[in-house]
Amino acid sequence: MSTFRNVALIAHVDHGKTTLVDALLRHAGVFAAHETPLDRVLDSNDQERERGITILAKAVSVDWKGTRINLVDTPGHADFGGEVERALALVDGVLLLVDSAEGPMPQTRYVLGKALEKSLPAVVVVNKADRPDARSKEVVDEIYQLFFDLDADEDLIEFPIVSTIAHEGLAIAGIGIPTVGDDMSILLDTIVETIPAPTGDPEAPLQALVTNLDASDYLGRLAMGRVIQGTMRAGSGVTLLAESEERSVPRRKLGNLMGFEGLGRVDVVERSAGDLFVVAGFPEVGIGDTIADPDQPGRLPRLAVDEPVLRMTFGVNTSPLAGNDGRYLTYRQIRARLEREVLGNVSIRIGDTSSPEEIEVSGRGELQLAVLIESMRREGFEIQVSRPEVIIREMDGKRHEPTERARVDVPDEYVGAVTQAVGPRRGVVAELRPGDIGRTIVYLEAPARGLIGFRSLMLTATRGTAIINQQHAGWMPWAGELPHRNGGAIVSDRDGTSTGFALDNLQKRGVLFIGPGVTVYQGMIIGENSRTDDLPANPTKQKQLTNIRAAAADDAIKLKTPRQHTLETAIEWIGADELVEVTPSQIRVRKRHLSQSERRRLEKGL
Repeated sequence: MSTFRNVALIAHVDHGKTTLVDALLRHAGVFAAHETPLDRVLDSNDQERERGITILAKAVSVDWKGTRINLVDTPGHADFGGEVERALALVDGVLLLVDSAEGPMPQTRYVLGKALEKSLPAVVVVNKADRPDARSKEVVDEIYQLFFDLDADEDLIEFPIVSTIAHEGLAIAGIGIPTVGDDMSILLDTIVETIPAPTGDPEAPLQALVTNLDASDYLGRLAMGRVIQGTMRAGSGVTLLAESEERSVPRRKLGNLMGFEGLGRVDVVERSAGDLFVVAGFPEVGIGDTIADPDQPGRLPRLAVDEPVLRMTFGVNTSPLAGNDGRYLTYRQIRARLEREVLGNVSIRIGDTSSPEEIEVSGRGELQLAVLIESMRREGFEIQVSRPEVIIREMDGKRHEPTERARVDVPDEYVGAVTQAVGPRRGVVAELRPGDIGRTIVYLEAPARGLIGFRSLMLTATRGTAIINQQHAGWMPWAGELPHRNGGAIVSDRDGTSTGFALDNLQKRGVLFIGPGVTVYQGMIIGENSRTDDLPANPTKQKQLTNIRAAAADDAIKLKTPRQHTLETAIEWIGADELVEVTPSQIRVRKRHLSQSERRRLEKGL
């Protein structure tokens, strides 16, 4: 019997997956006595730490009573479903982690459904068992109901339950509250007893599936994945079976072979069927490729990933301020970066557009695309991006669009605001359910494009108290035109520097996005008009100097605090004829065509 187990942690956002991994690593002695363990060691990406979410699936390894347990941490957001798919291809079972108060959530359903499709057995972990509002028994009942709703096989519904307080490293079997002395041993023992050992004949011809890519300054591109059958040995000859013949390699010596140990990787002599590997020496390798025996090559099925539902364009920054901030400005550099992204991210697609300076990028959702844009700006890119559009499918001769299911947790007094906001967006309230004391959970279904910008709207309407989660819920017939924002754009009609005098007059016409002393250019959007039409304006106007002293009230200019756009709110706010200009230090919104005369000409169809 194999002396290792492969297990993935799946859960909704912020239910404690990564914190639980920290606790298991501490208990298994991965950290030396003199080391100060980092919190959330697996969230090593800057954006993961800032957003408090897991974006990339990662693996660590712990040794427990002679059994090596490979733990794969996965994202909870459906936007990163490609990462979830790849993680589940590596494992033989899952830890289903659920908050003791919140219970199963939309992304819990999403990732558990993916695991049950692969018939992976689960260990259910009820985390945060010490919460004052914990309702562990009801939550376990909801988990059973979720398994039934997802048509789980009978043998998969018989799962063990462990209650934990992950941030304190405590766990007990069954439902209850762990106390001092109830360490993580019971959870590690349950993993070894419940999750089956990997199958696969170590004596068969080699077949290994590549599920992830990484890079090393010393070794170049690294391929990570799982040995499905056979044994992978350092120094032996292998063949790479890629999607295309151009990338396939008939025979090559396997160079560096590594495995996971603790938080790092170590050189190993071999990896047998079921185990996880990291190899170097294949610059051509892509996700989904097969590393096989050159004498008996057999191709494995490629990873199947949910299709993208949103698309937007990434283009060269063409504003007058282009090149002042970033290092990577050209189409060639932007395309090369996106091609690298596609190699390592199977749920992102790129394609050509009618413009020689724009690339179409498709993904699973707003958050996934925003994370990609944020990564590029931090790397020094300057780009301009369009508003996301949904991808349309033809079904039975009719146009269909993606639909989303949303769960909105709000204080009771804001339930009306939620239902009123979703109506014009062609959404329906599917269910109302009581939440915590003084809160209500509203379940909605709406076209995906109707929920673009919905999160920001709800956070504003509820003064930041709403908790919103969304997931893809299939396809629906085209719902017709939907409303976007309420007001038009206040657009600068010239280049220059904004002045307090000019902005004082303009703030009476709408909401401003800038303050005084800001460099502006013709076509840059500086605010939202209170009316529906666009308003050309001069934000650089200075007060005329005369020898007549102004009244005191005239001297005191009081500007309201401008609305500062984040990357997400800017993408949601812009219209079809507008773009977001993204640089390492600035986020600006602008018209696609900067010249006012050109915009007028296009409106008239000339």
